[in-house]
Amino acid sequence: MTTSGGTLVLAPAHQEPGSGRPPGPYARLFQIPGARAFTAGNLIARLPMGMFSVSAVIMIAGQRGSYALAGAVTATGLAATAVVAPWTARLVDRYGQARVAVPATVLAVLGSLALLLCVRHGAPDWTLFAAYAATATTPNTGGMSRARWAHLLKDDPAARHTANSFEQAADELCFMLGPVLAAVLCAALFPEAGTLAGAALLLTGVLLFAAQRSTEPPVSSRASRGRSPLRTPTMAAMLAVFLATGAVFGSMEVVTIAYADGPEAGVVLALQAAGSCLAGLAYGRAHRTARLRTCLAAMTALMTLPLLAATTTGSLLAVAGALLVAGMATAPTMVTGMTTIQRLTPEGRLNEGMTLAVTALLGGIAAGSATGGWTVEHAGPALGYTIPAAAAGLALLLSLVPARVGAGMTKARLS
Repeated sequence: MTTSGGTLVLAPAHQEPGSGRPPGPYARLFQIPGARAFTAGNLIARLPMGMFSVSAVIMIAGQRGSYALAGAVTATGLAATAVVAPWTARLVDRYGQARVAVPATVLAVLGSLALLLCVRHGAPDWTLFAAYAATATTPNTGGMSRARWAHLLKDDPAARHTANSFEQAADELCFMLGPVLAAVLCAALFPEAGTLAGAALLLTGVLLFAAQRSTEPPVSSRASRGRSPLRTPTMAAMLAVFLATGAVFGSMEVVTIAYADGPEAGVVLALQAAGSCLAGLAYGRAHRTARLRTCLAAMTALMTLPLLAATTTGSLLAVAGALLVAGMATAPTMVTGMTTIQRLTPEGRLNEGMTLAVTALLGGIAAGSATGGWTVEHAGPALGYTIPAAAAGLALLLSLVPARVGAGMTKARLS
């Protein structure tokens, strides 16, 4: 209310100049000084995450004529990342994003270039494993971006939810576009083009991201002496949930590639990522958020749709539609899971906590890929879709563990 000529009158709420309505939740995020700059750099750095594995498989299989060798090399890289990434994140928490991320990225880029040279010049197979393992120092750029949002929005839980939803949608977009870009570059130019482009994008993006010092979270003294996130009650159970969730993604990718058995596989997988991306953006605008168990229950139910489509219709178009719908459950699940991880992680160890979650996801993806591939080979592609549905059900069951542990601890304190 305001006064006009001595009379009390109602006046509209304050709005942005030149705007007919107040900005939406995503627009408000990017009104924060520096947010657009660090997000742009992070997106450039994150795009290659969906390029490197596809590029390496195409490059190695094309030059060495062995998909088995290509798969073994990329699996070694995943395993090395699972070991190294939490240590890199711990250094980021202790010394700051810019001081650690840039040299870690340089080492990873050198590993990619070494792999390229070893493949091109016919070096022994063991050098491919060593070179690709060196890329494990790649920093968790998505985790660093989420840490910045958590720092900037520490007093605004609703805005943090929107930021986490945006980050998950960005993950889906990058993993949707990355493989397509890699395949196009390798096919249109030369087999090494995808790896070269990915290395250039990663280094450029991290340099731009690290240059935005005004939004970088301050280094906390607790980062060096605080307890490990793994010692936080229920964290181990949450990581088990992420492990099972990763198996959903890994098995779904392998089974879909086998079911499509052709270039259509990339388009079908892109539809799943598109469904997740759209759902993530919509979830970020929601005023109320769902519990993790609710999200996992929805994902378990929707993951049965591709199985039903494949076994009852045998139509790739029907499977593609089912994957589009099933993908809509993954982003809300990941957003809610990452928010839970942030809440459980001790102060000063946020990058490490989120990287542990990503590491669990990678482990699940590797296990899901192997299990999905074995099932396809022995039972056929259609029945292969039982694996992602079963993995989602396992994640739902594991999500009950934190509640039981927390209830047990509460009873112990009260007794």
